[in-house]
Amino acid sequence: MGFTIGANGGLHGIRDFHQLRPGARRRSRATVCTAVAEYTGLWGWPVVPGARAVRTLGGRTECSCGAAGCPAPGAHPLDASLEVPAGATLAQAGAAWAQVPGAALLLPTGRAFDVIEVAEAAGHRALVRLERMGLPLGPVALAPHGRAWFFVAPGAAAELPELLYRMGWDDAQLDLRGVGEGGYVTAPPSDLGGLGPVRWLRPPTLAGADTPPQARLLLGTLAYVCHRSSTA
Repeated sequence: MGFTIGANGGLHGIRDFHQLRPGARRRSRATVCTAVAEYTGLWGWPVVPGARAVRTLGGRTECSCGAAGCPAPGAHPLDASLEVPAGATLAQAGAAWAQVPGAALLLPTGRAFDVIEVAEAAGHRALVRLERMGLPLGPVALAPHGRAWFFVAPGAAAELPELLYRMGWDDAQLDLRGVGEGGYVTAPPSDLGGLGPVRWLRPPTLAGADTPPQARLLLGTLAYVCHRSSTA
C-alpha cells in the first residue's frame, strides 16, 4: 500500500493520544490524514509518526511513547519503520495513521531537504531581508520553542562548518545549526513537546517544494542576522 508498519511490534506500549468525543476525534483524524497526504503526495516528502507530549491527571507532562524518563517527550519518532513514504495517497495515509491515532507529523531531514535552524527573531529578520533581495527561498517554519527552520537542499548540515569558514563566519558565536541526515523536524500543524503547534512562516509551494535552495544562497544573510542579534 505504499507504507510499512513495523514488524517488531513498534506500536506496543504507545498510549492513546486524545481523550476526545468520537465526532471530534474523527474530525481531528481526517485533518491529520489530509495533512499527511499533502506532505507525501503534493510536496513529495515522507512523513514519520511522532510522539506527543501528554498531560497526566497530576498535571505532569509525559511522553506518549510510554517510556519512563523519556529524554525528548513529544519530540521524537515513535518508530522509523512506520514511515509513510513520499507519494502515498490520502487512503494510504489514513490507513497508516489509523495505527497511531493522534501521532505528531515528523519530517525526516537529510533526504528531500535539510534545515538551518536559527532563533525566532533572527529568522523573522532574515526572511524579510532575503525576500527583499529576491533570493530563492524554500519553506520556513516556526516552532513554538522560539526557533525558525529554513528548509534548504539536502547535505547542508554536513557542509555547514565549511560554508561558514568560507564566508568568514567560522570564528563567530552564532546561534545557528543545521539539521540533516538522521534528524527530524515537527511538521505543521502538529504540536511540539506540548508547547504548541508548529506553523509556517513561508509554506511550501508546488514550484519549490522539490527544489529547496542551496544553503550557500541563504547562509550569509542568516549568519549576519544571527551575529547582529547576538551583539545587539
